[in-house]
Amino acid sequence: MTTELTVLTLAALWQVVQIALFSVTAQGQVGTDYAASPRDEKRELTGIAGRFQRAMNNHFEGLILFGIAAVVISISDQSTTVTQLCAHAYLISRIFYVPAYAQGLTPWRSLIWAVGFVATVTMLIAALI
Repeated sequence: MTTELTVLTLAALWQVVQIALFSVTAQGQVGTDYAASPRDEKRELTGIAGRFQRAMNNHFEGLILFGIAAVVISISDQSTTVTQLCAHAYLISRIFYVPAYAQGLTPWRSLIWAVGFVATVTMLIAALI
């Protein structure tokens, strides 16, 4: 397995951790009855639960592009030191992003996000050249 696919798998496992963080904090906020219900009535999450939800959703969005980059690089046999470093930069930035978002660290949260985004775009461009 390429480095890029290994990192993609680790990023998917990180998403599982984020789902768990969100689920626990959200259930703590809305209660067990609401969490087990069909949730026909929308409740807006606030505080740490809301931040974990937004960080989780942001990773779903980023994971799509990173997944495409990792798969294209891997199946086209274009893995290089640059794409491997970008893959690691993506994962590390996503790991740091969650606590930065949870703690409301501005502008650091946005800068951390940008590292992962630039790494992903670099991989996509590397796949084309």
